Amino acid sequence: MRLTSATFEDGATTPQSMVYRGFGLEGGNRSPQLEWSDVPEGTKSFAVVLHDPDAPTSGGFYHWAMFDIPGDVRHLAEGAGTRGAPGPAILGHNDFGEKGYSGMCPPPGDAPHHYTFTVHALDVPSLGLDENATGALVEFASGAHTLAKASLSGTFGRPT
Repeated sequence: MRLTSATFEDGATTPQSMVYRGFGLEGGNRSPQLEWSDVPEGTKSFAVVLHDPDAPTSGGFYHWAMFDIPGDVRHLAEGAGTRGAPGPAILGHNDFGEKGYSGMCPPPGDAPHHYTFTVHALDVPSLGLDENATGALVEFASGAHTLAKASLSGTFGRPT
């Protein structure tokens, strides 16, 4: 499986449009356009999560969870993380305690954080979760049903 974005390149600094608006940041807080291909046969749905493994917490920080995306969908438009999900897809809660996408928001520091978008191709049409599900729960529930997954990472930091 392959994941790409027209909004940013893998490994590059994320644009201001994707950065959180709050905690001293003035970003656009808009999820990027995402597109996936080479999907395995038998895929019935997808789950998307955005995780910052560099966050100063024991398990990183989840910025976005969207799941129960229909198996025939192959892209998400820019801003889909706050406008709404395609079809029966569900926007879960992020670690800010907000529903939907919340962009890059590292604490001040010398090193930029890495933000990893992962799309899971699943063998079930639904994970059986509701909109209160977090990114960690979505990844946990996806574990037993993932046929393939693909990731794309960007970086963002703010100097001290």
